[in-house]
Amino acid sequence: MINRRVGSEIKDSLSFFSVVSIIGPRQVGKTTLAKQIMSESAKPTLYLDLELQSDLFKLNDAELFLSQHSEKLVVIDEVQNKKELYPLLRALVDRTREPGQFLLLGSASPELIRHSAESLAGRIAYHQLHPFDLTEIPEAISQNDLWVKGGFPSVLFAKNDDLARRWMENFISAYLNRDLLQLGLNASPKIIRNLWTMMAHLNGQLFNATTLGNSLGISTPTVKRYVDFLEEAFLLKSLHPFSWNMPKRLVKTPKIYLTDTGILHHLSGVTDLINLSGNPLVGNSWESFVVNQLLALKKNPVDLHFYRTHQGTEVDLVFTKGLNVVATAEIKYSNSPQLTKGNFQAFDDLNAPMNYVITPSSDDYLFKERIRICSLKAFITNYLKSL
Repeated sequence: MINRRVGSEIKDSLSFFSVVSIIGPRQVGKTTLAKQIMSESAKPTLYLDLELQSDLFKLNDAELFLSQHSEKLVVIDEVQNKKELYPLLRALVDRTREPGQFLLLGSASPELIRHSAESLAGRIAYHQLHPFDLTEIPEAISQNDLWVKGGFPSVLFAKNDDLARRWMENFISAYLNRDLLQLGLNASPKIIRNLWTMMAHLNGQLFNATTLGNSLGISTPTVKRYVDFLEEAFLLKSLHPFSWNMPKRLVKTPKIYLTDTGILHHLSGVTDLINLSGNPLVGNSWESFVVNQLLALKKNPVDLHFYRTHQGTEVDLVFTKGLNVVATAEIKYSNSPQLTKGNFQAFDDLNAPMNYVITPSSDDYLFKERIRICSLKAFITNYLKSL
């Protein structure tokens, strides 16, 4: 059992909120984490999996059944399969307002979020469970292993690469042919597979819905709707440009990343580190890996953006608190990184207290005033928490 970093935060929320929800993609470890929390709970617990007909049947009269277990922490897995529970949960928790009554697990559809937000506002705390990050993996697994294989437990700890590839293909197929449809995406699995694959090849680039629509034979609004849905399902992530009070002509289109580099590499036909190293995708893949690690590890008040002008001034990441830029970071797949004129101009434009250049494994040193070169591990260990 590997302790997940977010586990302590969830326990804290259970001591204060009546309802706590763990959201994230399927197979990321939500159920395993919930059962670990159950085993450590001071209260008696009850687990319901709403993908089992037997557990769904128990909730035919949900008010009667749940009222009989009011003294327990009730864990409801795949709760989006019975969204009509939310108004009832609100009524049940309002009887006592005691903390730690329900722990809800869901594959984070837009429908799930909307219904829970409407029915349980002020009563629920959300925690997103990401794939494994660098602070969670055991020493036997290297940074490169995590980058190439991705952070889904079944892939990362598979006995061999062939089993890992088969699991990933089955995972993608199940999402396309079952899970996304159940979550409410009314679209051809073939089109979504093609879109997902195209997004892998365009990973880390500016989102161009018109070009994608022309390639897929669907309208621009439809592409945007599908991409929004995939983002709500935590399969894609859009990074928006920083533009507050900047006098220059800025790029206003978001950049889109796949949220797991294992999925990215599988859809792109990348099989191992050697294969990846000679692939034109390698730079964008490394950027995606860094972005996903920092999204998982950053503190809540810190937001991530990128900065780019039409004249070529750019930096990969802008860390903000509110409207204040607290740092920037340029991501380079090199231990001897070369900064461009556009990078230096971006540093001047944004005037951050410190500008980082994040590499795979370089030494940690001050390159120039307010410009520090460091490895990803050093940035996470020494600098991210101070932002």
